[in-house]
Amino acid sequence: MKIYVVGGAVRDRLLGLTPGDRDYVVVGGSPDEMIAAGYQPVGKDFPVFLHPQTHEEYALARTERKTGQGYHGFSCYAAPDVTLEEDLARRDLTINAMAEDATGAVIDPYGGQQDLQAQVFRHVSEAFAEDPVRILRVARFAARFPQFTVAPETQSLMCSMVRSGETKHLVAERVWQEVSRGLMADQPERMFMVLANCGAAPDLFAGVLPPAGLLACAVQKHLSLPVRVALWLSACADQQVSALAKDLRLPTDCKDMALLLVRYQKALLTLDELSAEDQLNTLERCDALRRTDRFKELLSALSCLGADALLAERWLKTLAAAAGVDAGAIALAVRTQEHIATRIRDARIEAIQNVA
Repeated sequence: MKIYVVGGAVRDRLLGLTPGDRDYVVVGGSPDEMIAAGYQPVGKDFPVFLHPQTHEEYALARTERKTGQGYHGFSCYAAPDVTLEEDLARRDLTINAMAEDATGAVIDPYGGQQDLQAQVFRHVSEAFAEDPVRILRVARFAARFPQFTVAPETQSLMCSMVRSGETKHLVAERVWQEVSRGLMADQPERMFMVLANCGAAPDLFAGVLPPAGLLACAVQKHLSLPVRVALWLSACADQQVSALAKDLRLPTDCKDMALLLVRYQKALLTLDELSAEDQLNTLERCDALRRTDRFKELLSALSCLGADALLAERWLKTLAAAAGVDAGAIALAVRTQEHIATRIRDARIEAIQNVA
């Protein structure tokens, strides 16, 4: 039984980057041997085990065969006779199909090191076409490694996969998993470019591409994932955002941030044109008085939409003025219950009018 580090950890070490999670493949082992050695089985679709001390994942070497459409349309064969080269052959790109043994030696049967030097994303084999998630992975890697280009033969294969309808069968969770990671990469706009160039964007997110420059601005300012989603969808209509959020099963914080920006960006960008009452209305509609931290996140998007650098600070002063009204004291001073809300609103409007 031999154990190898595989995939991204090998790639990143060769690139001089700090590897993230380390994945291991076990050649010549069986489930019974792994369990006897203290490993905990966790894989549902294929044999994966957790190390008894480190809890890192160790997968038995396996091959895969296409049995249907989409991400789940596979059967796998994992047995002691599966070789390392056979296991690596089922991986997506040559730069991810390298292994490292216990001595640190790199096993590279498919030219991954050469493609690293050439800065090229190239598929390992025609089996790439069996899994549409690989299109998303290439796009996400393009966002992370912007100096790399897609090999012409891989580009052609991706286009063919889209034409065959494979991307229509991707489950929302897998799409979002890759898109969310791409959005947080160095050049997220490259992810959308790759998906548009191969024709996958309409199948994955109705072809909605980010307005030019917004995501680059978000990266420069280290903005959060919900704000990056909001900027991506900022040119959409309200109903379109809601539909995409449902189709992609966006997390609630991402969906809410996108809807807030789409609905209220005009008001937020035109503070000087709003009356004190309209400023309060905007704060209330954004739920800024209760969800102050979220409102601050929302304001962080404004500078990427061309706003003056001080606009967010002025909105926060407006919010502080409204929030500073002592609603409890007003409630005690007003005799009739139905007048309390009106009196509080009037006091908040007056406080906003007095903001310097």
